[in-house]
Parts: sequence; structure tokens; C-alpha cells
Amino acid sequence: MPLLDLRQYIEALRNLGEIQEVAAPVSLDLELGAIIRHCSETGSPAPLFSAFADHPSGFRILGAPAATSARRGLAMVRAATSLELPPTSSGIEIAEAIAASLDLPAINPQIVDSAPCFENISTGDDVDLNRLPVPLLHDGDGGRYLNTFGCIVARTPDGSWTNWSIARIMVVDGKRMTGLVSPQQHIGMVAKAWADMGKPMPFALALGVEPSIPFICAMPLPAKVDESGRLGALMRRPIRTVRCRTVGLEAPASAEILIEGYLHLDEKTKEGPMGEYPGYIPTEPARDGPVYHVSAISHRHDAILPVVAAGEPAEENHTVWGTMISAQILHDLRAAGIPATTAWIPQQSAMHWLVVTLPRDWRRRTGIDAAQALCQRIGEVMFSTKAGVVPKVIVLNDDINPDDLKELVWAFATRCHPLLGHAVFRDEPEDPLVAYLRTNEKTAARTGKVVYNCLPPDEWGEALPVRASFRHGYPAEIVDRVKRRWSEYGFR
Repeated sequence: MPLLDLRQYIEALRNLGEIQEVAAPVSLDLELGAIIRHCSETGSPAPLFSAFADHPSGFRILGAPAATSARRGLAMVRAATSLELPPTSSGIEIAEAIAASLDLPAINPQIVDSAPCFENISTGDDVDLNRLPVPLLHDGDGGRYLNTFGCIVARTPDGSWTNWSIARIMVVDGKRMTGLVSPQQHIGMVAKAWADMGKPMPFALALGVEPSIPFICAMPLPAKVDESGRLGALMRRPIRTVRCRTVGLEAPASAEILIEGYLHLDEKTKEGPMGEYPGYIPTEPARDGPVYHVSAISHRHDAILPVVAAGEPAEENHTVWGTMISAQILHDLRAAGIPATTAWIPQQSAMHWLVVTLPRDWRRRTGIDAAQALCQRIGEVMFSTKAGVVPKVIVLNDDINPDDLKELVWAFATRCHPLLGHAVFRDEPEDPLVAYLRTNEKTAARTGKVVYNCLPPDEWGEALPVRASFRHGYPAEIVDRVKRRWSEYGFR
């Protein structure tokens, strides 16, 4: 059954044992954020809050909506369920399914006449963002962040490109918001097109949408590609949208809360800092951010706001954004003739590593003779695209599972020569939130990147060292016999 809204998703998670009802009143000031962080770090069920000690009733909050689970074999169950894949799917299997969908024709959204979010509508002087339960998530955040997992809808002035994206948005007062609008990101490009005409950009912010939408919002698709059509291809059905009331846009019809208005790039207010995906709360002061002026707020009865408490892995930046980047890079490498078995961002790396695995016959399949040249080529493909935000790439043979941190650390430690074979890229675009950047690099949004060559020496050809492990170091019949007789030996 398709999951067409957040409430259906919650019921699906409840049936899987992945929802924890929290009826005890909690404070929006730090307590709620601390609970969500603890759930993310321990793999606990997603908390569904229904009462707040410092805010009136009438709203709910779903924390950790796509974080990992500690249950054996179900680490990525929330991400898999969001995309209507088997709940036991691994991250690598999810990324493979997404990458395959990129070769399918787009399925454009279907506009419907109305939506449940219009059960309650405020416009003009009645608009008040303070009626929403907006949390202070981290001790050190510069404000309360309303958008951590919602869909921002924007369209170019000529109507040729409709962009769906995720970016943090902070409440300023009852009628204004601010947030990160980077010029290198697609929302920044669309906003600039409006600003070049001397006009603010119409926007819609859809919060609490059907569970697949945040994934496509996080995917680093090429510019001028509509996310809604690509999500239709992935889900094999059109995504339902509805016309907004005060701006000329269509937003996801599944929204629990819909906020409309205009983004003014030429008007500034202080934004941030905020605890973010690298796992740190920045110590630098707030920066200037553009202003979102709100013209309408609509919401369902008993509306549910999804909230991500970003920080140390694993949370939704790693399970959602990381998975979508992995899928895009996997598709791009294969399209460039590189026979990648897997491209995967290990969640524990906080978006700072990407692992590419290759079959041992990659020389015959690519026509490239040297491992160093192959690593150079991988970097050129990756770093030339929006998906190439990951600054460190590790290239290995595909006897290694990059989703197994124990295997990955061992392979990186024993296969990467400390002096030879690194492909270094000295001046590349980068996300200013990357943890180790100096001030000048953050300002320029540029830094160096590297591809680590962990492939065998070229003189070995296609030979691989024999791994001294249970799975690799014994004949298959011995491995099978030991597994079969394990309890007979006295082990549980």
C-alpha cells in the first residue's frame, strides 16, 4: 500500500515497533531536542509527542522521523518504509533502488482540488508563527528552527523549473523567518532569478509531508530538474500537489502544515548558529540570512510537525541526505563508464567520507590501466556535480562491504599506502558547514578534496590478497559445516 501522508507512515512505523508515544508534557526549550537526540543516538523508536509544558495543545511533533533503528537487521527500517521498500533493506540496497530510478522517465505530479491542510487557514494579520510548536533544539542554537525536515517549494520566474529542497529555517517573529539560502544551492539560484527582476521569491514550506518527499528534497539532482517528477519515477506514481492560497505555487497535498509567502534576498536578519550534520554546534556568531515573509499558514486539525535534531551520526542528514547523495553518485559513476559496485556514505562519517567499491576486473571494463588514474577519474566525475559535496573518497575493491564499519576501518588502515596514490583536488566547491574548514574556506565555499587509493598495487594486476577471516579464509564447505554445527559445538 502506498504511504500517502505522514499519518499513514506513522501507523506503518507503529506496526513495525518504531513509534514511541510520549504523553508526558515536555518542554520545547531543549528537553524535546534532547529526547530526539538521545533517540537518534541509541536507535530508539521515533518519539511522537502530544503534550508540551510550554505550548498550548493542538499540535504534535514526530521526532527522529527517518533515523536509524537499533533493532537487529532493521537499521534502515524508517528510510526503507519511507520509500515503500522492504523494511529489512540495507542502506546500500536503498541507494541502488534510487539510482536505478534515475534512468526511468519522470512522472509529473497530479494537482488535486483540496487538501486536509486547509482545515485551518490564517492569512494577513491573522498569521502568527508563534502558534506553532517550534523547538529550541540545541543548547547554543541561535533560535527556534521550524524547518528541519520539510519541503521548500520554489519556481523560477519563467515557470520552467520547480525546485523542492530542504534547508534549515528559523522563526524570527510571528510573521518572519530566516534560514540558509546558499547561492550555490538550487533554492539560491531560483531566489536570485527573482531578485534579478527586483522581486521577492514566492515560496511554500510544506511540513509533515508523505514520507518519501524529504528524500527527494535532499537529492543532489542537476539544476533545472524537477524533484517532483523524479520522485514520481522512484515511487512509480504521481505525487499529489495542491494550489497554494496566496502564492502561485503547488505544494505537496499531504502537508500537515503549509506556510506560504515571499523570500526577500535583499532583506537581512541574524540566523543561526545551529547544531548541524558534522556533529558540532558552531561557536561563531550568527550570520546574516535573508527574510521569509509569511502570507498564510494552513494546518490540519491536531497537525504533526516532524523534527530532526541534527548532530552526531546517525540522524536524518546521514540516513536521508547521505543515502540520496550515494545514489546520485553511483548513477553518475556508472554513466561515466566506471563500473562501481557500490557508492556509499558511511553514516558514522557525518557526510565526510564516501566509499566507492569496484570489481577486480575494473581495468578491462574501463580501459584505464593504473589505479592512480582511475582514482583521478572518479574524483573528476564526483566533484564536477552537485553530489560531489563529500570531501573524502575511499576507493576499494568490492570484497569490502562499505556499510560494515569494522570491515571499512580495517580495509582503509591496511590497504591505503600513506605516501602513494592519493588523487588530490586542491580547489573545489564545498558546503561551508564541513567541520574542519578555515574561515576563508567557509567564506569562499571552496576547499581541497581527496580520493584515497585503497586498491592493490598495479603490479598485482587483478590479484587480491586472501583475507584471513572466517568468511574468506576457508573453503565454502568448511564455512557451511561450521555454521551448521555451531549449536552442536555448544554455542548458542
